[in-house]
Amino acid sequence: MSLLIVAALLGLVEGLTEFLPVSSTGHLILATKFFGYDEAQWAVFNIVIQLPAIMAVVVLYWGRFMEVLRGLFGRDVSAYRFVGNILLAFMPSAVLGVLLKKRIDALLERPDVVAVALIVGGIAILIIERFAKQGEYQDVATLTPAKVIGVGFMQCLAMIPGVSRSGATIMGAMCMGLNRRTAAELSFFLAIPTMLGATAKQVWDNRHELASGATGVGLPEIAIGSIVSFVVALVVIKGFVSYISRRGFTPFAVYRILAGGVALYFLSHMG
Repeated sequence: MSLLIVAALLGLVEGLTEFLPVSSTGHLILATKFFGYDEAQWAVFNIVIQLPAIMAVVVLYWGRFMEVLRGLFGRDVSAYRFVGNILLAFMPSAVLGVLLKKRIDALLERPDVVAVALIVGGIAILIIERFAKQGEYQDVATLTPAKVIGVGFMQCLAMIPGVSRSGATIMGAMCMGLNRRTAAELSFFLAIPTMLGATAKQVWDNRHELASGATGVGLPEIAIGSIVSFVVALVVIKGFVSYISRRGFTPFAVYRILAGGVALYFLSHMG
């Protein structure tokens, strides 16, 4: 199969799963394994194409970001609180990501870890959906430092592939009394500095290999995967908040458990 077609397929997987609590990284790892792709060959690609999906948030919430930008220049306290809360939530993963990089990279080569994490995460979502008490909708700027730091530490769980960054942050926020819409929006906004940092580091660390196409997966493949990822993510985000506000996360939990079980079965029968 052409590398460009593979890139488009993986971009589709990324765009569909980045903002759903099902783990985009986990799905990309399983996809490369099950379709017989070289995991090491596509490792950098799988990280980099998450950035265009994150940029879909900027497009869809452009009005909110422009409001914050104007507020910063106008010394609006609410704008400073919004930015401060996002940066505060980002700090735990920024620090631990640097300290634990080698261990995280090792886990990215473990599809069995992904499968188990999918199942455990699905069970956790069912429990949280059942017992977490939702509050009223709150703008991200109004959240307390304790809550945003708590969500930031929950995001660190997503360093384990298969946990899901969006799932960890949304469920963590719900455990702290935030309602589904507030939790989802905080997760969306927090994704921007998190994935910008992760992508920038991957590109810099592998800049020579990407420029030369040494792994066989170079800039053309990244370009195709990025375009597909961005377009699909735009569609997914638009419907996600509306869906979870009405129906919750139970369908995603069931999917995770089934997907993890199927993955474990096939992994146990693969050479």
